[in-house]
Amino acid sequence: MTFKKTFLAVAAAAMTLAGSTAVAEALRVGVEGAYAPFSKKEADGTLSGFDIDMAYALCQKLERECVLVEQEWDGMIPALIANKYDAIVASMSITEDRKKKVGFSEKYYHTPSRFIARDDASFEMTREGTSGVKIGVLRGTTLQCYVEKHFPEADIKLYNTQEDVFADLTAGRLDLQLNNTLGALEGFLNTPQGKGFSFYGEDLDDPACLGEGVGIAVRKGDPLAAELSAAIEEIRADGTYKTINDKYFPVDIYGN
Repeated sequence: MTFKKTFLAVAAAAMTLAGSTAVAEALRVGVEGAYAPFSKKEADGTLSGFDIDMAYALCQKLERECVLVEQEWDGMIPALIANKYDAIVASMSITEDRKKKVGFSEKYYHTPSRFIARDDASFEMTREGTSGVKIGVLRGTTLQCYVEKHFPEADIKLYNTQEDVFADLTAGRLDLQLNNTLGALEGFLNTPQGKGFSFYGEDLDDPACLGEGVGIAVRKGDPLAAELSAAIEEIRADGTYKTINDKYFPVDIYGN
């Protein structure tokens, strides 16, 4: 073989190897691990939940290794922008405000939000009626937006983890707590910790604050958003989504 042919053969092999490496490149996924049943940390330190299973299923469709990166909620978007990971799969609602900072896939679920209070609560859910009432929400969420917008006279307490919100509600340090209905049911109301508590009021509707469903955040302009949207459609079509959904919830949470 001539030198030229040898060189071309080696170059072609290198390009093939580079291409296969690119395909196998890991997808780094930002997750929280403190929002059961969507994500939680088990006793052995592993992560589980609907969001976690979704992340692995989508990585499989994209034929990429899934590397989970834990991050507290209020630092989720800054860490994405800082390239700590490539996507956020952490029950993040798609809102106009967030779309100014990051891109989003299509939604992968959409469920309503409601307040939680003790069974004997009797609050008047108006601006005046909640003056001084202690309301707890997760910091940096659509729920914080909603409470600050509609109940500005309340004593609003902000938390870094949902587990801490539920702990203070149980201890009597909060009067009300706002949460996703399914997260509240499976992560609190249907557990021993939630005994004596129930939903308070009706489902809430304010797209400006609560968003248009939950999507996967990526850096603005990243074509990964379209790839993830296509992967969501694929797992909806082949039954993978239903299998994951039914593992955690008694109803289809994809929404309309």
